[in-house]
Amino acid sequence: MGIMDAYLSSLQNILQLVRETQIASMEKAAQMFTAAILDKHSIFTFGTNHAGLLAQELFYRTGGLAVINYIRAPGLCLDVDPPTLTTDMERLSGYGKAIVNANPIASGDVLLLHSVSGRNAVPIDAAIHARLKGAKTICLCNMNTSSKVISRHESGKNLYEVCDVVIDNRGDYGDAVLNLDGFPEKVAPSSTAIGAAILNAIVARTVELLLIGGVTPPVFISSNVPGGDEHNEKIMREYAEQIHYLK
Repeated sequence: MGIMDAYLSSLQNILQLVRETQIASMEKAAQMFTAAILDKHSIFTFGTNHAGLLAQELFYRTGGLAVINYIRAPGLCLDVDPPTLTTDMERLSGYGKAIVNANPIASGDVLLLHSVSGRNAVPIDAAIHARLKGAKTICLCNMNTSSKVISRHESGKNLYEVCDVVIDNRGDYGDAVLNLDGFPEKVAPSSTAIGAAILNAIVARTVELLLIGGVTPPVFISSNVPGGDEHNEKIMREYAEQIHYLK
């Protein structure tokens, strides 16, 4: 088996583990998303460094929910120079609280946080203070890693210990999945591919639940197909109170 086949096989195996063990938690997340949409509350996503890629995956997305708001914060995204700054910034005590306070997160809202290790201060602090404001929190993490590393937050807790719902991406310790002969480091992380599959499955279930409840889901279609712009503009008008990235 070639190395590329080995990687794809690893992803298939991890996805099977997700199917066998995480569907119940994913269902809880979808129920939380659905309730927030029906009750006119807001949904937010957040992550730092590469974890932020999945927070963006659900945001302003063809086939995705228009009401999901991605939280940006200075110094935490990979568009900064040097990118090593994000590693220092995600460890800053108190910054997560400041981020939550700078966004319109309120009681009844949902905050989904992605962190492979779940140990850094910023996402943990964000989760804690979002819950203090009455929001519900969902954590997507790698329990093989997070259960073995020491928290960098003053509480001594990792992210999975302070969230309402925990979804395990079932990745290997440290995220990378492949060993190559004669090379000590593992290569090829799984968290982005698996995490995107998990989160889009949750969105699909949310759409299904809204349809079951007789509600037309606020789903974007491609702006590059006929009628796409008009469809999306209509949704953004109808759900303006829950779409904060247009303000």
